Amino acid sequence: MIKREINPWTWQDGRSYVQAVEVKNVEGTLYVAGQAAVHPDGRSSTADMRSQLALAIENLETVIAEAGYGCGNIVRLTIYSTSSDEFMDKCFDLLQAFMARHGVKSAITLMQVVGLFETLNVELEATVVK
Repeated sequence: MIKREINPWTWQDGRSYVQAVEVKNVEGTLYVAGQAAVHPDGRSSTADMRSQLALAIENLETVIAEAGYGCGNIVRLTIYSTSSDEFMDKCFDLLQAFMARHGVKSAITLMQVVGLFETLNVELEATVVK
């Protein structure tokens, strides 16, 4: 696989994402459904957004590893949040740590939504290649 990052500017560098990712000669593509703070028994978390993001990241890592892919090859990440302000103020550093830990350089979109399933307030949807 050949992966190329496209960044016409530098301002996004401090925000841990790239403007676009081109991928060639891919062996496989994994489309990961929204991963949220759902416990192994299927219960939705009632914790604060920061705690929910930590569990959502763990769940995302688990699904990607189970599929035989690596988090470092996430090329697209969509974040759904019930509050973009709260996400940026109280949770963004967790996302940045996850990205740094795995060397993720992906296109990212953060969307504020009216609500998510049950008590959830953050969800991560990813596209991963190998």
